[in-house]
Amino acid sequence: MDELTEIDARGLRCPLPVLRAQKALRALPSGARLRVLADDPMARIDMPHFCAEAGHALLEAEENGGALTFLIRRG
Repeated sequence: MDELTEIDARGLRCPLPVLRAQKALRALPSGARLRVLADDPMARIDMPHFCAEAGHALLEAEENGGALTFLIRRG
């Protein structure tokens, strides 16, 4: 369960970061982790909402100078 996949969605605008995360999570086994890098301000709202709706756990959400990092565990 320590598998970690990372996708870089920087430069992409809503809804593309969430769609990329959704596609990546579909390919992962339950319990695997996904790190998503984004810089779209809407991702602050969209990513937690997506995780809650889809049954994934949002483990971390960090912001560093406009760069957003989300750590998600696949449900």
